[in-house]
Amino acid sequence: MPKLAADPIDVMCVESYLRQHAELAHLRVRKHGALMIIESGPQDDAIPHARLRRATKQWWTPELPSHTGTWSPLPARLPIGEALDLLRTDFAWVLTPQE
Repeated sequence: MPKLAADPIDVMCVESYLRQHAELAHLRVRKHGALMIIESGPQDDAIPHARLRRATKQWWTPELPSHTGTWSPLPARLPIGEALDLLRTDFAWVLTPQE
């Protein structure tokens, strides 16, 4: 079975979502294999805020960074829009600007 990867259309969906919500204007997304990483700050020293891991063709698992530098998956598999809504509403603190 081939490995799942984030498609360019998925990245465009996340970029569009971030543009639609003014409080997320400081964020950007980049693709890395099966992951879409939501980050801010300079390109060469980015601050990771959250990421989405492709679980299946249609389902994504949101993950949050921990204080130890690892990632903690949330116990949810959701369509991309619902995963982003979950991050924006229930875990808004992780998407706030950091200095």
